[in-house]
Amino acid sequence: MKEKVYALFGVFGPLLVYVSIAASLVLSPWFSWETNALSDLGHAVTSDFAWIFNLGLLLAGFFLMIYSMTAFKKHAMYSSFFLLVSTFFVQLLAVINTSYGELHYVVAIPHFLMLSVTSIFYTAEKKSAFALATFLAVMFSWLLYLLNIFSIGIAVPETVSKLVLLWIMYSALRIYFGKE
Repeated sequence: MKEKVYALFGVFGPLLVYVSIAASLVLSPWFSWETNALSDLGHAVTSDFAWIFNLGLLLAGFFLMIYSMTAFKKHAMYSSFFLLVSTFFVQLLAVINTSYGELHYVVAIPHFLMLSVTSIFYTAEKKSAFALATFLAVMFSWLLYLLNIFSIGIAVPETVSKLVLLWIMYSALRIYFGKE
């Protein structure tokens, strides 16, 4: 029974990320996909609704941390370690928002890297085509951004990176329904 409850943290954490980003975007008409980073939504000085974005990340990180240390660890031990590290960095992102300048990127880059590493380990550990597909989509979006093929801002690959949360939610639902 406890495992089912803990599995729900793996569903609600990602949902919180999606809801806080969506709410912040709706409430921030100044946001531009060509010039802003998603983290600009959490700038404590320039964004009126930074608290929504930052609180969403903080709570999502907490929920996913619980998931990675409990239900997920029993089903994907190695992947759970990398997810745990990533959740730590996402919580730091909420606290060290873009108002801290370059220090923000010191925690943002490891977060995105650890999400990718988590996907790679989960792909290998559980033979997950879903995790592999999201990882490849994320890498492709970052490649397009870095090669400057389209006129997009960094918010686009950052948003695509949130696709990884879909396989995390899927894994949690599988655990919840006893399929894992």
